This record gives sequence, C-alpha cells and structure tokens, in this order.
Amino acid sequence: MEKAEKAEQAVNEGEHQVSDEADRVWSGSWVAERLGVELVGDDRLTGLLGLALRRNPKRAHLLVSNVLGKHVPQSPSVVYGYGVELGRRVRELLGAEEAGRAVVLGYAETATGLGHSVADGLGLAPYLHSTRRPVAGVAAAGGFEEAHSHATSHLLLPEDPALLGGDGPLVLVDDEFSTGNTVLNTVRDLHARYPRRRYVVVALVDMRSAADTGRLEEFAREIGARVDLVAAASGTVRLPEGVLEKGQELVARFESKSASESVAEGSPAGAGPSWPVAQFPAPPNGRVAPLGARGTARTAPTGPHPDDGRIDLHWPAGLPDGGRHGFTPAHRELLENALPAMARRLADALPHNARRVHILGFEELMYAPLRLAHELERSADVEVRYSTTTRSPVLAVDDPGYAIRTRLAFPAHDDPADGPGERYAYNVAGAGFDAVVVVVDSAGDTPALHAPDGLLARLAAHTPRVLLAVIPSYAPERPSMLPEPLRGPAFSSYAPEEVGWLLQDLSDVTLEAPTEEREEAIQSGGAHYAESLPVEYQPSEQYQELFHAALEDSAARIAQAVGVVTETVLAERSPRPVLVSLARAGTPVGILMRRWAQHRHGLDLPHYAVSIVRGRGIDANALRWLALHHDPRDVVFVDGWTGKGAITRELAQALEEFGKSDGITGFDPEIAVLADPGSCVRTYGTREDFLIPSACLNSTVSGLISRTVLRADLVGPDDFHGAKFYRELAGTDVSVAFLDAVSARFPEVADAACAQAKELLAADRSPTWEGWAAVERISEEYAIHDVNLVKPGVGETTRVMLRRVPWKVLARAGAGSDLDHVRLLAEQRGVPVEEVDGLPYTCVGLIHPKYTRGATGADGKAVSV
Repeated sequence: MEKAEKAEQAVNEGEHQVSDEADRVWSGSWVAERLGVELVGDDRLTGLLGLALRRNPKRAHLLVSNVLGKHVPQSPSVVYGYGVELGRRVRELLGAEEAGRAVVLGYAETATGLGHSVADGLGLAPYLHSTRRPVAGVAAAGGFEEAHSHATSHLLLPEDPALLGGDGPLVLVDDEFSTGNTVLNTVRDLHARYPRRRYVVVALVDMRSAADTGRLEEFAREIGARVDLVAAASGTVRLPEGVLEKGQELVARFESKSASESVAEGSPAGAGPSWPVAQFPAPPNGRVAPLGARGTARTAPTGPHPDDGRIDLHWPAGLPDGGRHGFTPAHRELLENALPAMARRLADALPHNARRVHILGFEELMYAPLRLAHELERSADVEVRYSTTTRSPVLAVDDPGYAIRTRLAFPAHDDPADGPGERYAYNVAGAGFDAVVVVVDSAGDTPALHAPDGLLARLAAHTPRVLLAVIPSYAPERPSMLPEPLRGPAFSSYAPEEVGWLLQDLSDVTLEAPTEEREEAIQSGGAHYAESLPVEYQPSEQYQELFHAALEDSAARIAQAVGVVTETVLAERSPRPVLVSLARAGTPVGILMRRWAQHRHGLDLPHYAVSIVRGRGIDANALRWLALHHDPRDVVFVDGWTGKGAITRELAQALEEFGKSDGITGFDPEIAVLADPGSCVRTYGTREDFLIPSACLNSTVSGLISRTVLRADLVGPDDFHGAKFYRELAGTDVSVAFLDAVSARFPEVADAACAQAKELLAADRSPTWEGWAAVERISEEYAIHDVNLVKPGVGETTRVMLRRVPWKVLARAGAGSDLDHVRLLAEQRGVPVEEVDGLPYTCVGLIHPKYTRGATGADGKAVSV
C-alpha cells in the first residue's frame, strides 16, 4: 500500500476513533458549560478538538487536538496519517511541478511533527521548523512572534540559509489557524527577506472568526503573492464577553483548591499542587494503578530505576533529529531505511508482557518519536500511543468532559535559553501504560532529566517501566570561525569603541609599488588595483596648512551634513542601525554618524568597517560575520561621498549575488553618504560637491589604515580582505583631530540639521544619476572611452592626484577655495587644470588614458598625449 493510501486509511480510521470517543462525552463540554464557549463548524470538529483552560493572560481557552500527538496520547498512525494526508492535498493543489519546488515550514513547538508529516505527504519537499532553542554558531535566517503563545519568539536556523531563498511555494504548517496573526507575522518577515509568488497555509483546523477570514486575502494582495489555505476541518470558537477574566478566575480557583488539598495531605513543602490522575477506561490487560484520595498512585513503581532502561537505537550518523536546521529528501531516505531496525531494538527492550506502550516525545522533538512509534505500531504486537512533553501550562481537571485529565510537572532538562522552568506531560499519568519510552535528543539528556524530581522519576510513579532513547542532537557544520574585528590601538589610531575593522592585518607585508608601475599594470589588465598599494603620499608643509585651513572653514558644514544623514537614517532605516562603513573613506563618516547619534539621542551604535573592491564586490566573509552577530535589516552601509556611483552599483550587485550564494538576505544596498554630488543615492547629508577635508589625505586622516587589499596569495576563501596599519606615520596623524573638530560643531548645527533632515524626508530624493551621465559624456568628449578613468567630484579628484597617474583636472568655472588643495597638487605633479562651463561637479580628475612606463618624465610629471 502506498504511503498516501495508508495515510488516508489512517485518517479515516482515526476519524471514526475520535468520533466514537466524542459520542461518549465531548472533551470540551466541561469548559463549554462553565464559560459559555461554543465550537461551531464542521461536524468533525468535536471529534478533532477538545477544550481546556490555560494559565495565559492573553487567551483563556486552549483548543486541544485529539490527533496532533501533543497533549492527548493518540495512535501514531492517526497522528502521522493526518499530516501526510494534508501534504497530499497540498501536492494536488500545487501540481507536481510546483510541489517539486516547494519548501515546508512548521511551527515550534506544537506543529514540528505535523509539518514534517506534511512534507512527507507532499513528496520531495525539504523541511524546516522554527525553534525556540538558539544554537551557538548558527545564524538566524529569520524570526517572528506568536502573539498568543506561552513562549512567543521563534527563530529560523537553517544549516543552509539558501533553503529559504528559492522562489518556489512556501508551505506553512500549524496545528490550528485561529486569528492568522502568526502566519501573517511569518510571511511578513520572510517575504521581506525571501520574496516569492506563492504561499500555502496548512492547519488541522481553520478556526478563524468572520472578522479574521478576509485578512489573509487582503495581506496577499498587499504583498502581491498568492496565499492558499488547506485544513482538515473548519469552524470557529464563539467566546462570550468577559471569557478571559472568567477563565482566569476559574483557573485560579482550581489551582488554589488543588494546592489546599496538597497541603492537607502532607505534600512536601515547595512541591506545588498535586494534579489529578485520570481514571481512564481500563486497557485490555486491565492494569490501572489504584488512585489515592488526591489522585496520586498509591503503589511504587514495580520496575527498576528508570536510568537502567536506556535503549541504543543506533541512530544513523549524520541524520538530523528533526527539522530544526533543515531536513532534506536525502535525510528522509536515510531515516526510512533505518526505521525498521530501530523499531526492532525498541521492541526488544520492552517488557515481555507489555501490551500497552506509550512513546513520549520531547517538546520540539516530535517527528522522530512519532516515526519510531508508528513503525513500532506497524511491526510489533502492542497497542502504541504517542504524545510529547510541552512548555505550555494547562489546568488539569479529572473529568471525562475535559481534554486535559492529568498533568505531570517536572523541571526543564535541556538548559533552555530563557532559563529554568516547569515542563509538562499531559494525560500520561493514570492511563494504564505498561511501559513509557521517553525519546529525547542529547541536549535534553541532562542530570535534570534523571533527577529525583525529573521527568523519568515522575513517570516511574505511574507506569511499571520507563525506558529512555536518546537521539543525537544534530550539530550543523559551523561556518569557518571568522576572527573578531580589529580595533585600535592595536589596529588604527581610532579608539576601540569607535570602529571595529572586519579586515586582516597585513602590516608586515610589503605591498607598496611605484605609482607608475601600478598604473601600467592596472590599465594593461596585468593586475587589479586592489592587489597592491600606492606609496603613501607625504604632504608638504604647505599642503598640511591647506588641510587645516579647509577643516576650519568647513567643519560646521560637515557637521550639519553628518547630522542630516544620521537623522535620516534613524527616521527611515532603523531606530538602532548597525553602521557599516566602506573602508576606508567611509570610516571617518561612520564614526561621525555614531558620535552624532550618541550626542543627539544617547545611542551607542555598533560601527564596523568592511572592504568593497570595484569589480570584485564586497567582502563576503565580512557579510557573514555581520549576519551572525546582527540582523542584516539593521545594517546601514556608509561611505564618504559618491562620484559617478560605481560603488553604489557594485554594492547592490554584490549583495544580490551574496543572497543567492549564501541565502542570507535583508542587507539594504542603499548607501548612506555624507555628500552625493552624483545623485546616486537617497540617503545623504548634502548633494553639493564641496571639499571634505578627510578626502585631502590618505591614511593620516583615516586612522592610519591603508586602502584595502584583495590578493589571492594573501586573502584566502575564509579570510577578511586585508589592510595595513601605518604606525610609523603617527607623527603626522590627524585622524582624531579631524573627528574632534567636526564633532565640536554639533551643538551649533543641531537644530538646522534636524530641520533639514525633516525637509528631506518629505521630499523626492530619487537618484537622477546625472553624475553618471556626465562621466559618460566626458569620457567620449576627451576620447578616453573608459568611465573608470573619469573620477568626478572633489574627493575622487583628490584620490587621482594622490594615488594614480593624473592626466588632467577639469574644474567648474569659478570654483573657489574648495579646489585650493587640488590646484596645489596639480602644480606639484605638473598636471593641467582646465576650467569647464556647465560641469555638474566642482571638478573632475582624469587618469592618464594611454599610460605606459614612458608616459611620465623622470620628474614624475605627466606628458602630453
């Protein structure tokens, strides 16, 4: 019989089974009578669902599924069958081609096993479930909140982030679809990172109210995607006014009563209330432990200490214990092949006279215990039931009309990230099981599990035999251990808190080459500009005087631009951005933005510097480090200024390629700059092309750090790009002096900067790319035919004069003191300065277009072509 047919048969049998039980006494009648709660909808609802009360300030009632295998022990064939059948229906909905491209996502903790079963029914779909267990070294690929849940935060921790990066349908599986909030939160988060055209929501029951029914369709239109819904049954819960308060009062009254009875019967101090043990109908062997006055078993366990019952399943090496980090079709095949042998080992460990056996999973670990239970049920002559432990606190009431008859409470035993707390197993005590097999992953096999008040001991009071099977917790291969950022004073002259450099230190490597040799190699295609460094320009005394004069004249102007761009970022990009400067020109600007946020708003923003290389992209390892330590959506890339926009385009392309290769998305490619004379970005302090003094110098205004280096023999696949720290230039370093001079002007420009930012936020700031158009025009007019040799703007022209072999400088007619330093450099290097009307920039530097070793004289001056 095929898997889908078996699943359908199990579902049909399960419907008869749960319907027969509901015909006797509906397990929601106790709550319905006391709170006036009504279950309205499909005839199957009362068979699928019971009701209980929870200790939760957000929702009084709990829909308790009879076929999920969480709170109510159920036949594993029924539990697994419902999931596989839903998966088969999704496959029919999507069609074979779309189903083959689908990814299934289940919700922790309740629907981890259901989602996995849906993936099995769908076919070859990979599976991932959310988790509340952070895993060291595994970066979150997303997360969302479940508003009504006892534990709200969900993480997505795929071993391969590309799992979520495809464009095929995403199938989201939960046990119930009540308000739709959880699904909307999930889709909203994931669609922002990994947009796709189609989503399918799967649930055992669709319990939305009339008011919530249209929200999913409206949201689908909003994001421009199709959203389908598949459920085993549908209906709604009618809640009378004041039900939350009435439910909380009812829970408090019963808890107080249980606690009083516990004290009266002499329970140990601090033991908490003694919860009822249900008097279930006797199993076939008639063995039910007798109940005492408080519902606790009178007899001690007849079996040995539970620690003696450890079962070695011989779990296959490399097989994940579930979908926390992803579960592929190859993993599924490995599991299917191993299940028969593991079930035999489990059966061999059972007492010879056991007829009724319970397999108890562990919180999110639902699927592996379910499949073991299902295989045992199929292959052994025993009655098997399955459920799992849970975090959720629910009131237990020993009444046939109530879904949670008994409760075992025990301490958490997996060292949870949110600290110690109680965990629960429902409807297991008093059910007359001859043996209980506890299945945990190795993270949960701790001393707390084996403690006198731990889960194993609690179970031993209610069954003759407790067995333990431990599945190895799957540990994804960790990414290469990237080093922590370099910081001053060991690397750079900046204070350590001002910036962390995601670079490797190449200070001891000789990388400098004569400017002419570098230019010849670059233009001939023999070397990339990032493979070597120019000899650091040592400014003359006259040039240094120009720098200080320019700083004095422009400090307030720069301070205002810093304020404008920072306020724009805080208002539009993120309230707590992670500033990531493009080394090295962006680094002083990033530090100034960080200082502004601290001065104006009291924010202590993280700030890093990373390498980006034209034609080679951004440092992918730096991006991986950032994604591991911060939410990519909070990252704001910072640069000093724009020229023609080449780096802006480089960054956008590099981030797109990185998202495809690594599956990590969320990085915003838009750069925030101090000045945008090229009109290439939306986030800027000004679009004027004026002298930014930090452009006048090289390392001595950038923390004594060189421009970045990317060379295959120095930078391996697991390394950051490199740079040098010129400690020997400390005597002429003005890096901190530049920052302090600008920061000192913050108070006087604060009001103007905030007002200007407010105006900009309301204005159309769409890039016009007029700078790029001007560069193309100049390239043709001067017969250069290579836009890379045209460097527009004061900052870029200065770089040409300091690092490359300049040919000409084009200056806007009437340009004033902003060009004093450029004119001085041009005079020193023998470069002509031509005044041009209608130039969109203050100046443009042209690199020599036909450079050979003979294109400069012995004095280093350019010759005419």
